[in-house]
Amino acid sequence: MRNHPRPAPRRRPGRRRGTRFLLVLLATLLSACGLVSGSAMSDTVLPGPKAGYQGRPLTGARLTVTSKEFTEQIVLGQMMGILFEAAGANVIDKTSIQGSIGAREAVKSGTADAAYEYTGTGWITYLGHTKPIVDPRKQWEAVRAEDRKNGIVWLPASRLNNTYALALNTANYKKLGVHNLSQVAALSHKNPGAVTMCVENEFATRNDGLPGMARAYGMNVPSANIRKMTGGVVYTETEKGTCAFGEVFTTDGRIKAMHLHVLADDKHFFPNYNVAPEINAEALKKYPAMAEVLAPVTKALDNTVAQELNRKVDVDGEDPHEVAKNWLIQEGFIKEG
Repeated sequence: MRNHPRPAPRRRPGRRRGTRFLLVLLATLLSACGLVSGSAMSDTVLPGPKAGYQGRPLTGARLTVTSKEFTEQIVLGQMMGILFEAAGANVIDKTSIQGSIGAREAVKSGTADAAYEYTGTGWITYLGHTKPIVDPRKQWEAVRAEDRKNGIVWLPASRLNNTYALALNTANYKKLGVHNLSQVAALSHKNPGAVTMCVENEFATRNDGLPGMARAYGMNVPSANIRKMTGGVVYTETEKGTCAFGEVFTTDGRIKAMHLHVLADDKHFFPNYNVAPEINAEALKKYPAMAEVLAPVTKALDNTVAQELNRKVDVDGEDPHEVAKNWLIQEGFIKEG
């Protein structure tokens, strides 16, 4: 899964100013390269019986939605745009921007009006904190409060928490008898050879990835037991049992499709990545109805929903726009016009 929204590796204080400059430069280059150009959405949809509002409160509004380029983000971005259409808005689709910074800068600058974003990404990557907040609501509250100075409003978050985890196939799950990361740590001392891991290259080096997890749990994993590869390969190799444990994202549709078992992060090491609408403050001031249009759908999102929608795209090969639209119709948030 490319450009998944993960907090940046911890940097030495002396590099922060240069890092900020590079992020701004990257955002400028993304815009210059046309990665934030968009096209009009053209769905004929109306509010459904569970829309949670009356009439079409965004009639006359022209709104632009954006997202990062991986499956879950694209589906959520399409969902947001379709919801605004049903409420009467003309919508420009600027979803699937490469990387986190481009989508973030689009909302911040007003090039886009709204996106679905992750609280952990906001707190660590954008706001520069190194220590996550364990309580999901307090994490969201902290991001919302601090990001106001950037002209961004965070609407209430969902239960959808797309964070890191370790998983294993059914055979290894039964064989090793581990259910959480503390038990993996104990196994790594008792039988180091049993703890082999397939991980992405980035996860293998990040403080919020394998090194930090190993320190937090006291894991003893020899470097020879760690195989580095691209994200998609991690899932297939874990399914085959090439490695006993594989790094996964908790809302990935391949977890269920491949019958993988996710281990509990019993010490709450990994940050919360609850998804929430991130809105340009000026846009929300002009069109406050955006909040009520999005609220019931955000509330309905959780990991089970995300896994199913992601599976339809990543495993079944369905179109993200149609996946988003069909789910919204099925759940009664919109209807065909």
